[in-house]
This record gives sequence, C-alpha cells and structure tokens, in this order.
Amino acid sequence: MLIRPEQPSDHQAIFALNASAFDSLSEARLVDCLREQCDKFISLVAEKEGDIVGNIVFSPVTLASDPSSIIFGLGPMAVAPPHQRQSIGTALVRAGLEHCRALGAEAVVVLGHPAYYPRFGFVPASGFGIDSDYPSSDEAFMAAELQVGALGNKSGRVKYHRAFSDA
Repeated sequence: MLIRPEQPSDHQAIFALNASAFDSLSEARLVDCLREQCDKFISLVAEKEGDIVGNIVFSPVTLASDPSSIIFGLGPMAVAPPHQRQSIGTALVRAGLEHCRALGAEAVVVLGHPAYYPRFGFVPASGFGIDSDYPSSDEAFMAAELQVGALGNKSGRVKYHRAFSDA
C-alpha cells in the first residue's frame, strides 16, 4: 500500500470513495469544497494495487483566542468499505500528522470516535480549554499537540473553515 498526496487525476476517485464510505454525499462534497477554498489543504490517499482505497483530509482551523496559531482539523477520513479494518486508516492518520508537522502545525483537532483517535495522541480538547463550533460530546472533540506545550496557554472555540458550511 502506498500513502501519497492526492493528484488532480484522483479527484473523481476520491469523491466516489467518500460517497461509498459515508451515508450521504456531504463528506464527498466537503472534500471538493475544501480543495477549492483552502490554502493549506492536505489530502492524502491510500493506493492499493492502483486503486484509491482511502483518503484523509486536513484543513486549517482557527482558534478564537489565538488566530495566529497553526492548527489543522482532521476530517473527513474515509476507507473503502471492503478495505476497512486493514490498518489503512491508521496509516493515513500517521502520514497526515507528519504532513501537518512538516507544515509547521502546532496541533490538530478532530471530531471523531473517542476509542480510535487516542492511539495517535489525541485527548479531549476540553483539557486544553478548547471547544468546537459543532456540538459534540466532550470525548469526541479531541486535540493532539504536534509541538510539545503548543496548546498549554491557549483556550477558546475552534472555528472550522467556511467550506464546512458551504458543502
């Protein structure tokens, strides 16, 4: 399996993948909107035998109390249903966090499964005094520092890119 940045020729396959992995087209449309609107958009694909079987997206978010912070939001992430539970998602998250780190990101937030993301260093964001502009349980909105202590003196609400509203 190969994890690599998306290419323009992958866009249709990424849309189809997200459409098959989720109950609606919302996530597939969101990926297209983020791609069009974000300056620092990260989209990685997992390729297996020439087929795209996974996709993960990171986009910039803003922390209200410190808008100059470099923080990314993870999501959506999709793995083709026949390829789930084969560690593809794990490989995508790890590679994505490294890409964020390489871009100088201080932290990453995710609204996701509380049993899945802690293995990558995510903890409830409320522990940093951070919450989301999307309603969620305390356990589901998480943050991971990519630079030690990056969130130590920060707090407030995370605002996702406007594409999340446009999609």
